[in-house]
Amino acid sequence: MKQPCYIDLDEARQVLAQMGIELTPRQMKRATDKDGAGRRKLPFFIDPIEHRLKIERDTLIRIYLTRQIEAEKNCRPLQ
Repeated sequence: MKQPCYIDLDEARQVLAQMGIELTPRQMKRATDKDGAGRRKLPFFIDPIEHRLKIERDTLIRIYLTRQIEAEKNCRPLQ
C-alpha cells in the first residue's frame, strides 16, 4: 500500500502548477473556505498537529483527472 503524502496550501498550488493549472493564493484560499453547508470545494482538512490545512497529494491530482475524464465523456461528437 502506498503511503499518503499530505501537502499544505502552498505545496498544493505547486502541484497544480506542475500540471499547468496556475492559481493565485486567493483562488486556493477560496477552494479551502467552507460554504454555507460547511463543505469545502476540495477535501482539505485541518492537520491535528500543525493546525494547518492539508490535502493528500494523490487525491488532489485524482480530482482533476476525474474532472477531465468527465468532460471528455460529456463532449459532443465532432460532425
